[in-house]
Amino acid sequence: MPIETSNPPTVHKPGSYAHAVLVRDATRRLVISGQVGTAPDVRIAEDGEAQIDQALANLGAILAAHGMTPANLVKMTVFLTDPALIAPWRERRGAWMGEHRSASTLLIVAGLADPRFLVEVEAEAAA
Repeated sequence: MPIETSNPPTVHKPGSYAHAVLVRDATRRLVISGQVGTAPDVRIAEDGEAQIDQALANLGAILAAHGMTPANLVKMTVFLTDPALIAPWRERRGAWMGEHRSASTLLIVAGLADPRFLVEVEAEAAA
């Protein structure tokens, strides 16, 4: 796979992410719009943890539609409206991604496009 993570010893040790991801000789780059807790039937999950699960399911479906898996992710940007969702996000992301680590940014924001949205995740993948 053309994806190689990097955590230089001259930078602090990261948590469940990589400081950098190098993509060599990739033939496909997939940029994924922000995914929220909306199910295919347009239902919005009611709580933050359920929205995290649905956003990750949406990401997984988009990756699969392009012949990719979470192991192809090179960058994730996460928007949470409540700092209390940081721990559930990290737990669920870890379970969903397994051993793979992408570059990652997490932001706490005042709101998203719909006030019912508590979580939004955008990503980039390569293969």
